[in-house]
Amino acid sequence: MNKLSMLITQAVFLLSPLYAYAQPGVVRSLEPCSCPVSIDSSFRTRCAYLIVPENRSKKNGKTIKLPFVLVESKNPNKKKDPLLFTGGGPGASSLGWARGAARSPLINDRDCIAFEQRGTRYAQPHLSSPELDDAIKESYRKNRNKDSMMVVGVKRYKKALEARGIDLSGYNTDETVSDIHDLLATLKVDSVNLLGISYSGGLMLAVLKKDPSRIRSLILDSPLPTFVPIDEDEPANFNESLNILFERVARDSTDKAVYGNLKERFQQYFTSIGTKPFSIPYLEKGTKDTVRIEYTRSDLVGILVNTYYKRLPLVITDLIKGNHYPYIKRLLDRTFEYGNGPSGMRLSVYCADQTAYHSEKISQQLYDAFPYLKGYHINDVYKELCDCWKVPPVKPETKQPFYSNKPALLADGELDNACRPLYIDRIHHYMPNSQRLLFRNEAHGVGGEDMTRFMQQFLENPYRKLESSKKEIVAY
Repeated sequence: MNKLSMLITQAVFLLSPLYAYAQPGVVRSLEPCSCPVSIDSSFRTRCAYLIVPENRSKKNGKTIKLPFVLVESKNPNKKKDPLLFTGGGPGASSLGWARGAARSPLINDRDCIAFEQRGTRYAQPHLSSPELDDAIKESYRKNRNKDSMMVVGVKRYKKALEARGIDLSGYNTDETVSDIHDLLATLKVDSVNLLGISYSGGLMLAVLKKDPSRIRSLILDSPLPTFVPIDEDEPANFNESLNILFERVARDSTDKAVYGNLKERFQQYFTSIGTKPFSIPYLEKGTKDTVRIEYTRSDLVGILVNTYYKRLPLVITDLIKGNHYPYIKRLLDRTFEYGNGPSGMRLSVYCADQTAYHSEKISQQLYDAFPYLKGYHINDVYKELCDCWKVPPVKPETKQPFYSNKPALLADGELDNACRPLYIDRIHHYMPNSQRLLFRNEAHGVGGEDMTRFMQQFLENPYRKLESSKKEIVAY
C-alpha cells in the first residue's frame, strides 16, 4: 500500500461512526451489597455498589459508592437493551423504582436497572445532615426571618458535610453523567433505554449528549431540560398552570358563589396581603407550652405549590376566607417532624446547574409581573444560599441544547406547575424523532397505567407512531 492509500485508509477509519462515537465510560470496580429495597423474591436481582471518583477533576482523589439494583426479566427471549432509571429532584432516591418495575409489565421484555445518583439516600456518602432543617425549625420557633435563617443553616450544613471529608464540588450533573456511562461500561451494556423524570429527564439528555452510541431510546416524564433556566421560568410556570385550572373551574363549577371569579379573587387577595405577618397558636409535638408562630404569604403560597391540583380550588377559597389554621398547622407538623430544607445533593446540583447561570434581573421581572408571588422562593435553592454553598458551575456546554435523531417519548401533564409542556415541545424541536404525550388531567410526573402502556408500545418500536384512544391524553 502506498503512502497516499495509507493516509486515505486512516482518514476513513478516523471518520467512521465506530471511531467517532467511541464509547466513553470507564470500567469501574463493583462491590456486591444487600439490596437496599425489597424486590419480589421470584425475580433474580443483582445489587452492588459502583465505585467511582468523587471528583474526576482531581487525580488520585477519594472514591464514593453508588448502588444500583438490576432486576432480571424472566422472559427467556428478553431483549438485550435494558431500561435504566434514575430519579429526579435533584436529590431524590432512585432505587425504590426497582420494586415497582418488578410488578410492572415493563419487566416482561427486558431487564430493569435502577441507579442511585451520587449524594442521594442510599449512596455513600449521603449528603444529609440536620443543620439546615434545624435552622428552619428555629426560624419558626423563635419567629425569626426564614430567609436569614436559611442562610445560617446552609453555612452550618456545608461546614458539617466538609468536616466529613466530602468535596461538594463533585456533586453535579456532569459527574452523574459520567457515573451513568461508567455503569454502562462496567455492566457491558451496549444498548440501553433511558428513563428519567423531572430533573433526571434533563440528566438523561445530558447522558445522550455525552455519547449517543449506547443509547437506543429515551423516555422522559415531565422533563427539565438542561438548557432551561428553571429559576427564570418556574414562577411563570406556576402561574400558567393556575390559569388553566382557573379556566376549568370557571367553565365546570356549578357553585358560582364559592368558585366564581376565583382567578381575580386569588390575585387580589395574595397581592393585598404583601409582607403582612400572620400567626397561630401551636403546640409542637413533645412540648408542653403552646406558642404563637408567625407565618407570611410565602408560607401560604408554598402550601398551594405543594397541593394536589384537584384540591387547589378548595384550598385557595379557604385561604382567601382567612381559614389558614389547618393548612399552616400541617405545614408546621411536617416541618418539625421531618424538616423541609433542600438536601445537600439538591443544593449542589442546583447551585452548579441553575443558579450559576440564571439572571437575578429576570427573577425580579417575574415578581413584577406576578406581584402575588413576590418574595416567595418557588425553588428552595436560590442565589443567597448558593453564595454560601460555593460550588463551581457545570461546564457551559452542558447548558447548551443539541440535536439528535434518537427516538424519544416525551410526556407531561397539562397542569404541571414546575416543568410546563412547553419543555417537551422544546426538546422535540431538537429531537425530530421524538413523540409527545399530553395528559390533560395530570400535573408533574404523569406515571400510571396509561403511561406504562405507551412506554411498552414505544419500547417495542420507538419509531412507530403512537395513538391515543382517550380524549384526555393527546399523542402528537
